[in-house]
Formats: sequence, C-alpha cells, structure tokens
Amino acid sequence: MYMKKLLTYIAILTAMLIWAGSGIAIKHALAVFPPLTLIVTRFTLAVLLMLVVGLACRGNSMLGLNKLQKKDIPFFLLGGFFEPVLYYLLETYTYDALSSPTIAETLLSTSPILAPIFAYVILKERVTKFNILGIIISSVGMIMLVLLGSSSFGIGSKWGLLLAFAAVCAAVFYTIVLRRIPETYNSLSIVFYTQLVALLFFYPMWGVVEGSDAISFFSSLTSVEGWQQALLSIGYLAACSSVIAFILYCHTIRQIGVTRTNAFNNIRPMFTAIIMFLFFGEHLPWGKVAGILLIIIGLFISQWQPRKKSLK
Repeated sequence: MYMKKLLTYIAILTAMLIWAGSGIAIKHALAVFPPLTLIVTRFTLAVLLMLVVGLACRGNSMLGLNKLQKKDIPFFLLGGFFEPVLYYLLETYTYDALSSPTIAETLLSTSPILAPIFAYVILKERVTKFNILGIIISSVGMIMLVLLGSSSFGIGSKWGLLLAFAAVCAAVFYTIVLRRIPETYNSLSIVFYTQLVALLFFYPMWGVVEGSDAISFFSSLTSVEGWQQALLSIGYLAACSSVIAFILYCHTIRQIGVTRTNAFNNIRPMFTAIIMFLFFGEHLPWGKVAGILLIIIGLFISQWQPRKKSLK
C-alpha cells in the first residue's frame, strides 16, 4: 500500500519535472518552427509513438492499447477538446494579451485553487481542510517564486484575465473528464485517444493558418540555423512531455483524485527555477528560495489524509 502511494508520488513529480523543462524546449523549437506547425508535429509524433508501443505490447495490461468502446467516445472527445486543444490555444492568447509573462504564468498556475471546487461539485470528491490549507500555502509560495524580482506588473488587456481563467477551467475540466473515464482503459490508451482527438481539431486549424507553406518549410528546414536543436526539442516535447508526462499525470489523477493531483501544478515553476539556476546560471534570490520552501511545505500538507477513526 505504502509502496503504491510512493510510486504514485514519484510519477507525478516526474511529470512535473518533465513539464518544467518543456518551456525551454518550446523556446528552442519556436525559433525554427511556426507555432501551429510545432503543435501538430509534436502531437502527431506522440500519437504515432503511443500507437507503436500500444500495438507492440498488445495484451499487456499497462502498455497495451485498449479497444475504444462507442459508449466512451464522448469522454475522449471532451478530454481531447479541453486539453490539449482548448488549453493550448487559450494559454497562447493569454500570453499575447497580458503585458507581463510573469503575471500570465501566475494566473495560469491557479488550477490548484479551482480544482477542489469543481471536484467537489461535479465528482463529489472529498476535500479536507488539509487539502485547502496546503493548496493556499503552496499557492503563496508559487506567487512568491514567480513574481519576486519581476519588474513588470502591468496587466495589459483585461481580456487576458478572462482568457487565463478560461484556460485554467479547461485544464481542471480535463482532469475531471479523466476521472470519469472507465477503469477498463489504461493510462496509455486514455492519453492516446484524447491526443488523437486533439489532432482532429488541430489539423484543420493548421491547414488554414500555416498548412499552405508546410511543404516549402520542411524542404528548406536543414538550411535554417538551429534546426537540429529544434528537432531535438520537438523529440523531447513529443516523447517526454506529450507521452510520458501525460501518462504519469493521468495515472496519478486516477489514483489520488483531482484535488490532490492539481496541487502539484504549483511545483512546476519551482522545478523551472531550479533548472534555470543549475544549468543556465540564473540568479535564485532568497525570496524565491522561501517561495520554493512554501511550495514544498504546502504540498506535504495538501496530501495529508487523516486516518478515519475506527468504530469499536
């Protein structure tokens, strides 16, 4: 029992660590690839990779691809629509509408605050005072980590606030849909079908916006400076961020629920700050260190589940 819980927490921490490095990979990839071309290429590779693994491991309860049942199609349509499609689009326009990336990052990291409300109302999921207290402490630490040392606090367009709120709602609804998908599907199958659905939305958008220039772009790719690093970044985004991290995240939601899983979203800025400090020499002042400590303390509290008193 304890080993199963430990493995679950290792899984979600690994997912958050992978996603913490995604921003760096996206930055390198966008230096060469147009935004929608990057998204379509990333998720196409991810779906193909999962298809190969799922078919090769057919019969394996964890890695084999489960057959899609007609009655479950609405869940996968909703899951794919909420995330990646809706969340990724809203996230992009949020960064565009708000004048400060730090403000945008802070607003987009508020899913732990909304998750308990939706989980309680829709799923009737048990939310304890430890969950709420831990999320509050962790969220304060996340805000300190992101905003301390930032010199830009202008909001920009007020529509950006609405877009950020909508993006966070999409991310939370995605986790709720995952919770409603029958246990007969393993995590790889769930991620495969939701991302396959996402491609059905992404391909038409890509075709209209960037598709007409795709052939000339890919034919001249090797002549663009930094193309090798961009391809490595897409490989990381496809295999690690879109497959491994999503599968681990899906597994965790089904093990510990929406509220406790979403609490870990606060740890992503912490991992990003540590990566930038260790590998890119970015300064990490004491205020940010204090924010990291609050995030860790808050996460421990949010995961605390008091034992029910036994009746004698």
